[in-house]
Amino acid sequence: MAKKTGNAAAISDGNRLAAQNRRARYDYAILETYEAGIVLQGSEVKSLRDGSSQIADSYATVESGEVWLHGLHIPPYKNASGFGEHMPDRKRKLLLSHREIAELVKATTAKGLTLVPLDVHFSNGRAKVTLAVARGKSSVDRRHSIAERDANRDAQRELASRNRGER
Repeated sequence: MAKKTGNAAAISDGNRLAAQNRRARYDYAILETYEAGIVLQGSEVKSLRDGSSQIADSYATVESGEVWLHGLHIPPYKNASGFGEHMPDRKRKLLLSHREIAELVKATTAKGLTLVPLDVHFSNGRAKVTLAVARGKSSVDRRHSIAERDANRDAQRELASRNRGER
């Protein structure tokens, strides 16, 4: 049902990205990622496929042995009215195995760790959430990450120019 993934950024060709929390990798140090199913209503799936959802301010919690996603905004589907409408900001249940939920409970009880959704995507036609166990970064850590990324970019640029024979 749910599987542990090594790299959340690697989404294969059969999967389609619906929403991405790009700020999460900047604000948090990602320790471990999980791929979980998400319980949705029909109009929510159609609205997700349109790609108009927002995951930026969302977070996950473990409540009485279940994992819930809070703050995922899925706007109402434009062609659904009356009976087919849904609440845009309701909490949504995530589908994980009992073993994975136990691991998440253990991880979130540790000081400073939280559950952050990284993206919502479709895998073989089913909506999935990439959930990360993360620790918040301090401003010093963020500056270090930016400096490291810039150094890597400069090194790649230098290698590319040498391969082209410019130097």
